[in-house]
Amino acid sequence: MQRHVNAAIAYNIWNYYQATDDIAFLSNFGAEMFFSIASFWASRVTYDEARDLYEIHGVVGPDEYHTSYPDSEKLGLNNNAYTNVMVAWLMQKALHIKDRIQKSRVRELMNDLNIDQQELSLWEAISKKMFVPFGENNLILQFDGYEDLKEFPWEAYRKKYDNIQRLDRVLESENDSPNRYKASKQADVLMLFYLFNLEQLKEIFRNLGHDFTQEMMERNIEYYKARTSHGSTLSRFVFSWILYKYDKKTAWQNFEKLLISDFEDIQGGTTEEGIHLGAMAGSLDLIQRVFTGIEVTEEALWIKPDLPEHVQKINLQIKYRHHWIAISVDHDKLRIAFEEGYSNKVNIGVLDQIHTFSQGEVRTFDMSGR
Repeated sequence: MQRHVNAAIAYNIWNYYQATDDIAFLSNFGAEMFFSIASFWASRVTYDEARDLYEIHGVVGPDEYHTSYPDSEKLGLNNNAYTNVMVAWLMQKALHIKDRIQKSRVRELMNDLNIDQQELSLWEAISKKMFVPFGENNLILQFDGYEDLKEFPWEAYRKKYDNIQRLDRVLESENDSPNRYKASKQADVLMLFYLFNLEQLKEIFRNLGHDFTQEMMERNIEYYKARTSHGSTLSRFVFSWILYKYDKKTAWQNFEKLLISDFEDIQGGTTEEGIHLGAMAGSLDLIQRVFTGIEVTEEALWIKPDLPEHVQKINLQIKYRHHWIAISVDHDKLRIAFEEGYSNKVNIGVLDQIHTFSQGEVRTFDMSGR
């Protein structure tokens, strides 16, 4: 019932295209997958006449602890916020891709996948009229009915059991269930803040008729941070990412915990089953993209370094849209070298300004004032 995985595949397709500018892949393979996923979601939505909005029922979000409503035998939840927002974004991008690739390829895909104009109109409607559950103070509710769950007695259980990362197992041993509480295994709503930056979220929510602000983001982070057990080491990675701009101390603590998770078997028995490769890749991703501030957008490769005090220097080489770029950053300076590439020019954004680099060009930027 974790249908959100489909949206994650689409997200990866789009980001691969953004990083590589591989229009052949997008046209020959990516668009077909993207359109197929969009068609799947179009078949899963329910139109609510009273709200005049589309909804998604019977799913499980990234949290994984909440699989049904309390005391219900029916599996699944309605309107998981993460899933609904991802589907709205996916529909927006599917229509964007349709306009990006050749019209003959679009006609071919529509014929092969049995997509007609009526379905394309449905995609557009979903992209603008997907329901997102909100509570008081602009809190994004994890799913419909989340506000009716009980608060979990975190301190009492920490004193009783010490380690409650796997809260589901603890509660099951007491013939209880996380389904009754506002307690998450890992990031769910907060996954949106990992996948999208503030400007992207503003655009997604604006298309849905909602305002989205920095204050809203911070309020949601604080709320769900206090209600997450980190039952997966991946949770440490996501929280390190989203907290880095707002609470570097806690972000670093999560990062350190992530690094030793397999070595010290912090979940008590899982290392014997194998290493958590996703968490390992996540720790590398934090170094490569969060500490260096690397981000790919349609107009440029952005580099906005923000090294933690514990890291003295980072050197790396990346391939961006057929260009090889070397980056070296410490607390005083950022050095960027456009070593070789498919074309003689490449746009690289540094801090808040886009610079056009020529092949072979090396530039150094002062970071001491940041």
